[in-house]
Amino acid sequence: MVKRLTQAGIAAFVLVAMLYVGNVLAHGRVSLEEDPCVRKIGENMVHLSAYQPQHNESGHYCTDIPLAGDTYLVIDLIDAALRNMPVTVQVSRGNETDGETVMRLPADYHPDGVINSISKLEKGLYSVVVTAEGIPPLKYQYQLRVEMIDYAKLFRASIAPIMGILILAWIIYRFTQSKRFRKWRASRH
Repeated sequence: MVKRLTQAGIAAFVLVAMLYVGNVLAHGRVSLEEDPCVRKIGENMVHLSAYQPQHNESGHYCTDIPLAGDTYLVIDLIDAALRNMPVTVQVSRGNETDGETVMRLPADYHPDGVINSISKLEKGLYSVVVTAEGIPPLKYQYQLRVEMIDYAKLFRASIAPIMGILILAWIIYRFTQSKRFRKWRASRH
């Protein structure tokens, strides 16, 4: 019986670990269409990457920036059609209509498909708007959270481990309440 309980506990732990690791690795192993850093209008796609080498040399972020400070924004114009039209980039604190413009790149062609800039971002919410001046204009929007905790994401990531612990606790409780365990325990005393 103890062997079964140990096996059930190990199985529950492995299940919880697999669910949790799947959430952690979600961004690194997704297709371009499912990447949260990609915005798509029709067949046209752009990808946003943010870097803060002064804090983490290998860190790559999308919409959740861990610390305030100089942030390198790199926008990849994935589709060739976007490379043949002028593109503007605007970063605003808050939202694009009511917020203060922090950085604005004027309309320009980017034949290599890469737009990069640096912005000093303070703690708070920011809006990044990439506008391709086509007919009709294509407008891609990102909401950045700088040095803020995303409680919804934290809650979603913690559901699997909490469920695993609750299931394991229930299994242990059921085992300790079983007649076999009581008989085994009585025979040991």
